[in-house]
Amino acid sequence: MNRLQRFTLFVILLSATTLRLTGLNWDGFQHHHPDERYITWVATTIEFPAIHTTDWAAQWRPETSTFNPFHWPPAASSEGIVVLQDQPRDFAYGHFPLYLGVAATRITEVIGPALIPVLPPGWSLTADVLNGAGRIEFHHIAAVGRALTALFDVGTVLFAFLLGRRLYNPATGLLAAAFTALSVIHIQLAHFFTSDPYLTFFVVVAIYFLVVARDEYGVAGNPGSRRVTIYLGLAAMAAGLAIGSKFTAVLLFLPLFWVAWRVSSRGKRIWVSSGIALVAFITFAITNPFAVLDWTCSPAGAAGEPAPISSYLARSCYLQNIMTQNAMVRGASDLAFTRQYDGTLPYLYYFEMLLRWGLGPFMGVVGLAGLAWASWVAARPFITRQKKDGASSFWSRFDQPVMPILLWVWPYLLLTGSFYVKFLRYMQPIVPFMLLFGAAMIWQWRSPAGRRVLAGVVLIAGMIYAVAFVRLYGEEHPWNSGSQWIYENVPPGSLILSEQWDDYLPVNLIVDGEKRSRKEYPNAELTWLTYPDEADNEANLRANLDLLAEAEYLTVLSNRVYGVVPRLPERYPLSSRYHQLLFDGSLGYELVWVGDRTPNLFGLSLRVDTFGWPDLRPPNAVTEYFEAKPGLSLGRADESFIVYDQPLTMIFRNTGERTPEQMREAFGDLTEGVD
Repeated sequence: MNRLQRFTLFVILLSATTLRLTGLNWDGFQHHHPDERYITWVATTIEFPAIHTTDWAAQWRPETSTFNPFHWPPAASSEGIVVLQDQPRDFAYGHFPLYLGVAATRITEVIGPALIPVLPPGWSLTADVLNGAGRIEFHHIAAVGRALTALFDVGTVLFAFLLGRRLYNPATGLLAAAFTALSVIHIQLAHFFTSDPYLTFFVVVAIYFLVVARDEYGVAGNPGSRRVTIYLGLAAMAAGLAIGSKFTAVLLFLPLFWVAWRVSSRGKRIWVSSGIALVAFITFAITNPFAVLDWTCSPAGAAGEPAPISSYLARSCYLQNIMTQNAMVRGASDLAFTRQYDGTLPYLYYFEMLLRWGLGPFMGVVGLAGLAWASWVAARPFITRQKKDGASSFWSRFDQPVMPILLWVWPYLLLTGSFYVKFLRYMQPIVPFMLLFGAAMIWQWRSPAGRRVLAGVVLIAGMIYAVAFVRLYGEEHPWNSGSQWIYENVPPGSLILSEQWDDYLPVNLIVDGEKRSRKEYPNAELTWLTYPDEADNEANLRANLDLLAEAEYLTVLSNRVYGVVPRLPERYPLSSRYHQLLFDGSLGYELVWVGDRTPNLFGLSLRVDTFGWPDLRPPNAVTEYFEAKPGLSLGRADESFIVYDQPLTMIFRNTGERTPEQMREAFGDLTEGVD
């Protein structure tokens, strides 16, 4: 690398850091992300085993350990929140990010008192990460966890460069790093203390060391080369850390075994493969100890019957949580919050969401085209060779530098893309490789001027979208601003309705220097998005209408319910009519407050259309609100992309004071076929 390239890399990493650390306090530390909220809640009870103790066994016993994510420890407590004690708990997330977040928080608690006096008090580093603001543990862990996630994602940008330089050239590596730095899916997920960015980082690291190991073998030509062994070991360790972040990284064993087979002599291939599997397992076990130690969960099965072999495995709390998640992503558990994916197409829905929102149209096209291009280049030797080639010649065609990447990307894409549940974040572990291939495809063009123009256009488009997206974190979260409106305009004691499976308002806030609590307002839930289909009947409708007649206000915090129920009239023959009647004013409720925050730049907003997919007409006040904010829309978005940090929020007031019978008339005769 020359001096200009080194400087360019520095600028890219600095830009990536800025984009990811801007807006750590994106929700006022109100914990509006449910997964992050739960991880942080668990983190408040995690204490590392004491070195000096008279009861070492208790430190590692699943029921008493303060290090076990699967059990609420006895006597657990944390200021300002309710912590359960001595009970089992589900924990379907990677343990290693949890432990890292707790460890980083403890470090900041040690160094904070020395650094806070010498740093500007207005910095997020000072107030949030080092806790100069004096927040309780629950909030401080979230701040440190978000900062740590951001830094790991910057590490992904760095390794995207290293991988691009190793496979192609420094220019390709720099372009791949720039694309990854500007990737909105990366920027957004870096703001959450969740496991996906850690998974992605360790996957990219593992693939990088596999590529290096293969290259070193090609240089040394010696299967026993110490450098090859070291790189294989590092790749196996990274794979173990990736699995310890999220179980789906188990697919890394495909490229791991392929490279081990490639760089080993024929008589040692089994031993080398077994060795790297052992290294990966030991790394996983050390960083996820209770995935191995906790077998206290109750297996499913009829009482009094001999337990099958599978039930013994079900005693593993780790495997039990994995199987629960597996049932969820396959749609077997039929959870209400996953029904948004009814009618979505495998694979194509992911590509659509990446093109619309995760990467944006320009970078999305380049990433998808790059993956297709790299796959074609890798497949071409198999297509052009004649069938008369011998077996050794056939297998030699697999020996390509990009094969470790493709052996990760395609199995992961084929498996994950087939899931019923299609959260956009599931695509993050392959996005850096798609962008790397896109950068390589651009840089392979014969015309230097053409490649520079195309790279410049994609970079400028990506920069505009990334900056516009980060700007939304400079605005107050709609749930917080809506809560402030309630405190200022709604008398305490007023019944405020919310929707099942969504959050509720108000949140606890300081308003005009006074602490205000959501407990000032009673809350009740409307159950439109119910568990069983048969619950959508006249009895359930009547119960909801009784609440609507009694309440004074109603909050619709996001499209989590109205984006799903109206699209499924077969499952919700009664509930599917509700939201349009509400929005039209037919139930006697008037929209009195609406708020959102969107990617914005130069006075223009990039808005998600949450009403088009369920075929709803928005309330007139929402239409006027949109008209007052110039912008454009890229259409529908995956709910998980907008519900946490950029929801459209509405507050309705009961101005019509209609009776349940009057509201029931608005639903018409929909009882046919309904019990």
